[in-house]
Amino acid sequence: MRLYNTYTRRLEELPPPPGPIRMYFCGPTVYQRAHIGNARPFLIGMWLRAWLRLRGYDATLVHNITDVNDKIYEAAPNASAELAARATEWYIEDVSDLGLGLPDSMPKATDAVPSIIRFIEQLLESGAAYAVDGDVYFRVARDPLYGRLSGQRPDQVEEQEPNPLKEDPRDFALWKANKPGEDTSWDAPWGRGRPGWHIECSAMAEDAYGPSFEIHGGGLDLVFPHHENELAQSRALGHEFAHIWTQNGMLQFSGEKMSKSLGNDVSLRNVLDTWGREVVLLFFMSAHWRKPIDFSDETLAQAKAQVEGFRNVFRSQSEPDGDWAAFEAALDDDFNTPEALALMHGWHHHELLRRGLDVFGLASLAEQKKASDALIDLAQKREDARLKGDFAEADRLRDEIDRAGWVVRDTPGGWSLVEKP
Repeated sequence: MRLYNTYTRRLEELPPPPGPIRMYFCGPTVYQRAHIGNARPFLIGMWLRAWLRLRGYDATLVHNITDVNDKIYEAAPNASAELAARATEWYIEDVSDLGLGLPDSMPKATDAVPSIIRFIEQLLESGAAYAVDGDVYFRVARDPLYGRLSGQRPDQVEEQEPNPLKEDPRDFALWKANKPGEDTSWDAPWGRGRPGWHIECSAMAEDAYGPSFEIHGGGLDLVFPHHENELAQSRALGHEFAHIWTQNGMLQFSGEKMSKSLGNDVSLRNVLDTWGREVVLLFFMSAHWRKPIDFSDETLAQAKAQVEGFRNVFRSQSEPDGDWAAFEAALDDDFNTPEALALMHGWHHHELLRRGLDVFGLASLAEQKKASDALIDLAQKREDARLKGDFAEADRLRDEIDRAGWVVRDTPGGWSLVEKP
């Protein structure tokens, strides 16, 4: 199997099974209900873990929670800890409702503070960082490879966190001194405060896997400065850190046509409640993970139509077709979900299709709702009327079944009842 590596700008072969394949995917900053865009890195990580395990790998996924951050302080001055705890529960509830289970570990930044402090101490001792008035900054000039991941030229990097006391405007914060309105802080050798954003993920990833692991994922919007700074911090201590960087493409919103069905609420929760989890999953499958994906009522409706198309396959007779080897080849080649999806649309072999859909948490599309005894009785009465030549009565019974939300289909062996979409 191979995946595109943002760092090398090429496809990289994974080690042969069983690996291990250790993955760290950046999670949300928790200060509100998760945006639908937050679902994409979660889904890619979970799908990739499922596929790797199916291919014989020992695959694990860590997906962090950033529960101390400037955005949380701004959203709830002097009450950020309470908001972060509540929003963490929302996030876990919402991603759980996608029906894929949860990552192997979901560490919180606040739980990693002791590790973060030790990490910063090592950076200070190495000379890669310096303290000033209770803050601690990373010396960007000390990293000759800074900008390699993101493609940023070091001499053109804009100041990330303005402070006239910094040695270099490009330097970024590892630790921030406690300020009014910030209700969470910890004691550290250089003063009371809290971690900067980037050091949190370096520490949590290395807490999980040590100084080297196989795959680091997250949204393309994180490649700079977040992922670039993570890499610089770990590299400064001589750590390999991630071998492959997999930044996913972003959601694109189509102006006025974005989504009338959702109003102004594009939270994962509202999308799930409005469209259902199968539609959400199939929507994200429809674009390659590295590419942007258009989000609108139109694209969601297209996903819903595909969901119903798969359901209809299972409502019909199974046929001996489908090529599992081609499906494997599509996913082994940079995890090409649109190609795998296109292949499955040509399958009518129920067991093979269910197996393919199950990789993406969509085996539920194979489940058929059982008609009630009353509907079965109506369908049998309709069949009896047809056999007697009483077509007016047969039509009346068919219409009654239709009003109940079902369709009666005539088959060579008699009839079948299918729930209407």
